[in-house]
Amino acid sequence: MKKYMIERDIPGVDTMTADELKGAAATSNAALAKLSPRVQWQESFVAKDKTFCVYLAEDEAAVQEHAKLSGFPANKITLLSGSIDPTTAG
Repeated sequence: MKKYMIERDIPGVDTMTADELKGAAATSNAALAKLSPRVQWQESFVAKDKTFCVYLAEDEAAVQEHAKLSGFPANKITLLSGSIDPTTAG
């Protein structure tokens, strides 16, 4: 599986209530269930009018199919080649 960062433009996502976010996650999970095991959601970060989502997927087409099924846009899909953090420095 490859790792992708998906940028989604979702106006007002940063002001959604906990219940609204719960509903959005449930909608995403329902789409993921239809695509399993081709795509997996790892985590998402919420910013002003955007989310940044980390997914594992067999290919970009699987990410796009999830966007279509869930109704959440995949405005930018970036294949990630690795990661670094403070421990990378040794």
